Amino acid sequence: MSEEACPRVILMSSTLPNCPQCDSEYTYEDGAMCVCPTCSHEWAQALSSEAAASKGPKVYKDAHGNILEDGDTISVIKDLRIGGSSDCVKQGTKVK
Repeated sequence: MSEEACPRVILMSSTLPNCPQCDSEYTYEDGAMCVCPTCSHEWAQALSSEAAASKGPKVYKDAHGNILEDGDTISVIKDLRIGGSSDCVKQGTKVK
């Protein structure tokens, strides 16, 4: 196949980070951007390398900034929509 017939070759690499939106491993580089072919999400490579460097255990906090741990009970302070559904969690619902 000549270069004129296929002017652009995209190589997928295992050194690129997984997609931050769907966690797909099939990301590829397009100029200065990373692209996920699974969900079509695009992000800057500089952001992905910084995010990979600062990865650590995720910390969840409440509305007052207190760190939440397993077993804590919280009250929902505003209605929360459930992704992919028309349902929502109503304000005042207690969740453990």
